[in-house]
Amino acid sequence: MLPAAIVKINVLLKTICFETDYSFLFLGMNSLKKFDNSFLSNKVKIIAGVDEAGRGPIAGPVVAAAVIFNNKISHQFVNDSKKLNEKTREELYEWIIGNSISYGIGIVDHEEIDSINILQASLKAMKVAAEQLLHNPDLILIDGNKSFISELHTKPIVKGDSKSFCVAAASIIAKVTRDRIMKKLSSEHPEYLWMQNKGYPTKAHIEAVRKYGITSFHRKTFLSRILNEGNQISIF
Repeated sequence: MLPAAIVKINVLLKTICFETDYSFLFLGMNSLKKFDNSFLSNKVKIIAGVDEAGRGPIAGPVVAAAVIFNNKISHQFVNDSKKLNEKTREELYEWIIGNSISYGIGIVDHEEIDSINILQASLKAMKVAAEQLLHNPDLILIDGNKSFISELHTKPIVKGDSKSFCVAAASIIAKVTRDRIMKKLSSEHPEYLWMQNKGYPTKAHIEAVRKYGITSFHRKTFLSRILNEGNQISIF
């Protein structure tokens, strides 16, 4: 049972989303926003998008984000973070933070990834991100084909980051946040080139693992094949 104050805030938010004219904030209603708005109904007035970044790397955390926008606000360049260059992602990150109604971030570190596997870690990060939202959405659109357990209505969307505006925005927040984490960690272990590869298994990164061993930030379950090839690798 939600406290009366929270219920009142959510009712007020729904009124704002639908009855206030925010047309002056439009920066081009793109097709992704139209996709989101296709879910609007008398029962669905607040939509959140959730996505993660960092399922594929062999080092660092998996990061997820959740974002809620006013239903009338859009931006023509918001898209799947993988389709954007770093400069554009950084610029859109600031726009999303400044123009969203609410956003949340969830982070699951490399040790927990090794413990529960990357799928469960990704779902946990997304759940944590959604729980950070200041308002309860009527619908949560999730990138992919699986959902985390929630009392709220969730809907997985395959390739959601290229279909949904709020999911794409979440992908940008998650990607930029994770990239910043990896850049910071790179200062501790510059030989692994995380500044450039962000922990992904590039040729240079794998060669560095074979040469220098694995760090405390590497995902050991991801490195089993590499560990079993060639030279023995030390852990430090």
